[in-house]
Amino acid sequence: MIIEKVHAREVLDSRGNPTVEAEVTLRDSKSSNREPVTGIAIVPSGASTGEKEAVELRDGDPRRYQGKGVSKAVANVNTTIAASLRNLNILSQQHLDEELIRLDGTSNKSKLGANAILAVSMAFARAFALAERTSLYRTFFPGGPLSLPVPCMNVINGGRHADNNVDFQEFMIAPHNAPSFKEAIRMGEETFHALRSILKTKGYFTGVGDEGGFAPNLRSNEEAVEVILEAITKAGYHPGKDISLCLDPATSEMWEDGQYVFFKSTKEKISSDRLLALWSDWVRQYPIVLLEDGMAENDWTGWKSLTAQLGGNIELVGDDIFCTNPAILKKGIEERVANSILIKLNQIGTVSETLETIRLAYKNNYNCFISHRSGETEDTTIADLVVGTNAGHIKTGSGCRSERIAKFNRLLRIEEELGSQAVFIGIKAFKNK
Repeated sequence: MIIEKVHAREVLDSRGNPTVEAEVTLRDSKSSNREPVTGIAIVPSGASTGEKEAVELRDGDPRRYQGKGVSKAVANVNTTIAASLRNLNILSQQHLDEELIRLDGTSNKSKLGANAILAVSMAFARAFALAERTSLYRTFFPGGPLSLPVPCMNVINGGRHADNNVDFQEFMIAPHNAPSFKEAIRMGEETFHALRSILKTKGYFTGVGDEGGFAPNLRSNEEAVEVILEAITKAGYHPGKDISLCLDPATSEMWEDGQYVFFKSTKEKISSDRLLALWSDWVRQYPIVLLEDGMAENDWTGWKSLTAQLGGNIELVGDDIFCTNPAILKKGIEERVANSILIKLNQIGTVSETLETIRLAYKNNYNCFISHRSGETEDTTIADLVVGTNAGHIKTGSGCRSERIAKFNRLLRIEEELGSQAVFIGIKAFKNK
């Protein structure tokens, strides 16, 4: 395929901040009768980010979008990247991404910006699927198994994602005991609306945070779990049997001078050992199947202890500690840290590097948990990614907000498209379950 055109523009994400949208147009070098095809992709943005993530290029001009403009990244696409790629015969996604990495020339994509590079990488993936006349999900691991994921829905927001007094960032429900993705979404949405009713009855605020989950001021972090379990029951389901819990406390945001600070509620400072004791108590007490970032990204000793104690019972997902980076994941595998990795395209900055990380995880018996960002868009690439890589579970927000629901709707369409080939993976999606 010949790259005919590359173009980018500044658009908005779900928080009203600028981000990069790119278009890549391909033409078939072997057939003049085929019309060119164009793929379009938009890059998301995170709020709580790992230190080792690829660099998101922002303008820093306080006169535009409080310094968060991306006109420099857009210009890099429309000048440097477009000029280099125009009329180039691209053989594969990896070939395209290698060209982008070579153009940037830095280890963290800081010259052109990971947001500029990823926008082009994702747009190419979409254009390539169109050119091949196939669905995007079939291009990621061609010939590999496909499955519909368990939707891990973030129903209560806290931490940096909400203006409330809850320290932990995400409390998720995982409706796994369903015959299909369609029914799993129904179970999740019914629980979401039951939770709204319960919070309202208790006199709690029912506005939502960045990812569509409710953001009430609660008496404790434990009460977030307890009201969710109440909502599961109110919706007519059995906690643990039909719907289980997943947590992302985002502990890197709580890490301060070698301790964990409950910065919203009690202001208490605790050690890694005490935090591990808390997670052990919660896992015994509540139907938790997944814990993401149970320790901070720089607390490798805490991570090793957490994995040794709980890794045989539940899925322990590394997000900030791994940053979708195969080199860091390799270190984690060697040091027996976690048993799963969160996958975010914009942490590493290209589609092919993301797929390399997924392959490394699978080769070493680690799970992959596909994820959105808090600053999301209507782009649905991750919905295709979770199906095409057979990852089994996805988090893309709660039961409302259209940038979150867009991914669920895309998965519903994929399930219908696959027909009898559609396999909903259920509880088997989670490590050790």
